[in-house]
Amino acid sequence: MTDFMLVDTRGGHDESWHRVRVAVVGRDSDLVAWSGDPEAPVFWRSAAKPFQLWPLVVAGGVSAFGLAARHLALACASHSAEPAQREVAREWLDRVGLREEDLACGGHPSLSPAVAAEMIREGVVATPIWSNCSGKHAALAALAKHSEVPIAGYETLDHPVQRLVRDSIAGWSGVPAADLRWGVDGCTAAAVATSLTGLARAWSRLGTTADPAMASIREAILRHPELIAGADRLDTILMQSWPTRVMVKVGAEGVYAAALPTLGLGIALKVEDGDMRAAAIALVAVLEALVARLDPAGEWPFDAVARWREPEIRNTRGTVVGQTVARGALHFT
Repeated sequence: MTDFMLVDTRGGHDESWHRVRVAVVGRDSDLVAWSGDPEAPVFWRSAAKPFQLWPLVVAGGVSAFGLAARHLALACASHSAEPAQREVAREWLDRVGLREEDLACGGHPSLSPAVAAEMIREGVVATPIWSNCSGKHAALAALAKHSEVPIAGYETLDHPVQRLVRDSIAGWSGVPAADLRWGVDGCTAAAVATSLTGLARAWSRLGTTADPAMASIREAILRHPELIAGADRLDTILMQSWPTRVMVKVGAEGVYAAALPTLGLGIALKVEDGDMRAAAIALVAVLEALVARLDPAGEWPFDAVARWREPEIRNTRGTVVGQTVARGALHFT
């Protein structure tokens, strides 16, 4: 059986190929389905955010700083810097007693084309609060303050905050801390890499665990999908369309992670060429394949994400000139 991939066609001919590695892990932490090499390393990028937040929650940071579910959700987000999202980021700073200058992330144009265009029209200079990672950085800085260690440098691998994050990721992924690989994320924070299976295992546990701290993070994500990404973005649309049945988180460079709590599944995928457009299309195709095999009577509302199902490719005049199609298949145990 051929591994799963996406192919861009033009004029009926293949033009570009996006090979996709996939790992799907079940409740027992065993591999349920895969494509490519699920044990090859992958940087988690923003799919790590729930596990970067967990040390603050388990240490009592929610009560210490008076945090609510919306704050936890934003810490797990790659948000679009919409007004409501920026307001929650400001609340984070106010409740913890931080300044925007304490955030190590830089500002950048919104991930939403509509918001980015508005920023240009209004001459907005993007400061750290506009970063899609501002919630994560507020949480990491809050962890430093709660731990009574210096806030400065909280994003670096040798800081006490990152040592707590390391232990969290090792515990939830089942990968020994000594085997974790590290780099620097686009937002300046330490970025972890494990096998794709390790990422899927962590998301399976996120979706099913009874651990009170992680369960509160799960509930925050499910309660506030509008904060996790934003209007017209796949993460938010999936969670709004399938409430309680799916949790989704994009990561940079073609990464997606998801949990299907009712099925006990954790999903991780990596588009090998890093194409983000292909990553969203791949996630929808993988979800369809999984529910067709494992929950065919589940009435999953895929119509809500139809635009990501083998979408048409159009030229500047809007004429259809090709399509992105899925080929191959997942391997099931």
